[in-house]
Amino acid sequence: MTTVFITGAAGVLGSAVARAFDAAGANTVLLGRDAARLEAACGPGNERRLLAVADLRDAASVAAAARAGAERFGRIDVLCNIAGGFAMGTPVHATSDAQWDELFDLNVRSLRNAVAAVVPGMLDGQGGKVVNIASGSARQGLANMGAYCASKDVVIRLTESMSAELRSQGINVNCVLPGTIDTEDNRAAMPNADRGKWVAPQALADVILFLSSPAARAIHGAAIPCT
Repeated sequence: MTTVFITGAAGVLGSAVARAFDAAGANTVLLGRDAARLEAACGPGNERRLLAVADLRDAASVAAAARAGAERFGRIDVLCNIAGGFAMGTPVHATSDAQWDELFDLNVRSLRNAVAAVVPGMLDGQGGKVVNIASGSARQGLANMGAYCASKDVVIRLTESMSAELRSQGINVNCVLPGTIDTEDNRAAMPNADRGKWVAPQALADVILFLSSPAARAIHGAAIPCT
């Protein structure tokens, strides 16, 4: 049975991905910073679902969650790096160190810590899948979104580098580039937007499930737009 390690599982997209894998019969290791939020979003832990409280900015915390998942289910087959952060409104010349560091911690350091914790366990001859979340905004620099665009562009470049490093060892590494995700928060923030151009969390979850499946075995280092 496939075991999937999902970061940001308490969020809208993370919980949609967790539900999709659960419906597909996979074991899941679900990471979040708050146990109550994790349980509210994904349901209580059970024989196929391990809730793991961890701070993705802390490598030791993430490593402990990965060990717990491997001990519980034998190995981790799929890593879905869903956790991340978004901020806008500040031009590059006015972006503070704190704002810059926060976005790179949420979008880049979290990914690095997760792959450092999980990928070594995939290097056993059985291979695995890694799916990262970048952004449609990573394809170009946008006004007042410099730090966000830059951090998500790094996710694409890391995806490509990891794919080049791991392909020969049976590990597929790819990322998705969502446009605006249809969430309650985004609806409240943009009440007059054309939601027909937004992407549903469940639709993104379907793409992530595909990239995590044997059907995607020929896809390496891709950055797939999802709108």
